[in-house]
Amino acid sequence: MKIAASLIGFIGLLALTTSAIAQTVYAGESTIEKTKASGLYLTVQGDGRQIEKDWENQLKTYGRVTASRGTYRVPNADIQAISPEPINLMSTVKSSRTSATIFAAFDLGSGTFVTPGSSGYSAAEQLLKTFASGSLFGQEVRTVEGSFDEAQKNHQKMAKTGERLQREIEQNAKEKERLLKRIEDNAKELEQLQKDIETNKTDQTNALTELENRKKNVEAVKAKKP
Repeated sequence: MKIAASLIGFIGLLALTTSAIAQTVYAGESTIEKTKASGLYLTVQGDGRQIEKDWENQLKTYGRVTASRGTYRVPNADIQAISPEPINLMSTVKSSRTSATIFAAFDLGSGTFVTPGSSGYSAAEQLLKTFASGSLFGQEVRTVEGSFDEAQKNHQKMAKTGERLQREIEQNAKEKERLLKRIEDNAKELEQLQKDIETNKTDQTNALTELENRKKNVEAVKAKKP
């Protein structure tokens, strides 16, 4: 419970930190599949592939997405904040291990793009900034969750080690008990063997006496030979 509470608190702090980061969005142009388009650029730091996946998922909320090698299109994007009419949204993503640069062009129709000063530009700029903050927050959450999972796995590993050691202690105690019983039995066996040796010595003496008496009897009988 304490770990979970600490994690929640840490995530909350990360949320505040992430939202405080100013995301730089700037206007520019790009050629997308031989079509020159005006739009907005945004660079987000972090795992580029994950950021690109996040952006594709974001685009899917606007409509059907077609994707091909870092180029994305949403022919009838529904983004009410930018325009009440469907938008032809075109986007490219150039990702690396440490960042991703997104270019997004919002075609309002007949090649009329959202540009600085035009209607919908502020909304488009805010859309990208909101995405960047959400993507960064998602990365930080995945990082702390990964750290938590690692700590949890390590705790489980240590717990299993403790259980194994406890079993070995119990097995050792049983083995000790078995060995002590064996030593006790061995001592009784030795005591009995020593008694048997003494008895055997007496038996040997008696047998020797009997042998000598029989020998004398043989000799006595032979001495009577006529």
